[in-house]
Amino acid sequence: MSDAQPASVYDLAHEEVPENTATFAVLVDNEPGVLHRVVGLFAARGYNIESLTVAETDRNAHTSRITIVTRGTPQVLGQIEAQLQKMVSTRHVQDVTKDPNGLERELALVKVKGTGAERVEALRVSDIFRAKVIDTTHESFVFELTGAPAKIDKFVDLMRPLGLVEVSRTGVLSIQRGVDVF
Repeated sequence: MSDAQPASVYDLAHEEVPENTATFAVLVDNEPGVLHRVVGLFAARGYNIESLTVAETDRNAHTSRITIVTRGTPQVLGQIEAQLQKMVSTRHVQDVTKDPNGLERELALVKVKGTGAERVEALRVSDIFRAKVIDTTHESFVFELTGAPAKIDKFVDLMRPLGLVEVSRTGVLSIQRGVDVF
């Protein structure tokens, strides 16, 4: 009989559920401790934050926008969104990754060393990616690049064999297309 029951619950086969990346834009009251509470929510439940940006958006309305990139199963991401909405200081939560009008961008500064052929190739690649040279010496460049996180990842991967020295990234920012207000 091939349909025998397992001897223990530990023998149960668990179906692997793929993890997705999600970007949440959270409009919150701009008051002390809000960021701490948001980060604490993630830490207490064992969720990882891959990117976090925060800035005041409206001084008169006392609001700030927190953009959080995280990863998890669809169930976990749903729990994160629900927990963010339950927070007292939260005014609105938007899952930017589910919104067809959502835009995500990031800024990176990328330092590359090189001379000769590597230097020429680094400049050629930077031109393809529309990266701007913001500093140069005889031995290195610093490029400024904006775009989707995947674009920045690809640029960094291409610069690695050409002499990548250092990368500094702002984290993901998001906004919605059109005239609708978040």
